[in-house]
Amino acid sequence: MKPRIFSSLAAGFFAAILLVTPLRTVAQSAAKGNSKGKNPDGPGGVIAVNGVRDENLPTPPAGSAPRAANGKPSLSGVWLSGNYNFANMGGALPLQPWAQKLMEERQATQSRDDPEAKCLPAGVPRITPYPFKIVQTPEVIVMLFEGNVHSFRQFFIDRAHDKDLDPSWMGESTATWQSDTLVVDTVNFNDKTWLNGRGAPHSEKLHVTERYSRPDLGHLDVEITMEDPGAFTKPHTFKRTHVLSATWEIHEYVCNEFNVDVDRLVGK
Repeated sequence: MKPRIFSSLAAGFFAAILLVTPLRTVAQSAAKGNSKGKNPDGPGGVIAVNGVRDENLPTPPAGSAPRAANGKPSLSGVWLSGNYNFANMGGALPLQPWAQKLMEERQATQSRDDPEAKCLPAGVPRITPYPFKIVQTPEVIVMLFEGNVHSFRQFFIDRAHDKDLDPSWMGESTATWQSDTLVVDTVNFNDKTWLNGRGAPHSEKLHVTERYSRPDLGHLDVEITMEDPGAFTKPHTFKRTHVLSATWEIHEYVCNEFNVDVDRLVGK
């Protein structure tokens, strides 16, 4: 078996501070009178950990969706996440009894074992409050995350899955264009990540299908379907929308360097 190597660690500091910090104190807009906040329409709009769009996301630019040189929609850009909280996956997950029990145990211990709080990768499709960048080419589309240590995903276009890889934190993704929608198929996960901040588990049988579309210049829509015969009773589908930032570039963020709260995650 060939090892699947990722040179990345996730931005688990968010999960740590979430347990000890009021959600609405992370980022407040200048319009609310907080001198430490940023104008959401100014350079480098910020988002809060709770994803409150009306206060913390810049107004997305208007216009039609751009096209790449090959005629496909261009998904490239820096994207921000908002208008939902980071545990929301479109309702209750259809967990098998063992998985439901494990999620409740994780909640009862105040998420002390959350791998993201220890700067480990978030996995798929878990989301963080930080921006991400898409770089699109005809052969591969790359997703770069500000919130992790050089963390990334690669969507290989029209390529079969590599059956020789070991299970990994982010899985292995292939993709194909169906008209103007990019369909990403991801398999070969390990079972170490949590599906969301509430501690929902999964097995190595997890299969994630994402359908990316860009209805206009400022929005990226994603429909996500999770199938896991090892942990789910049936497939589960939900949607997310991301907004384009025309003024922001992803920055370096080293989770390990400032992960000061991990020793305080003692739970109950």
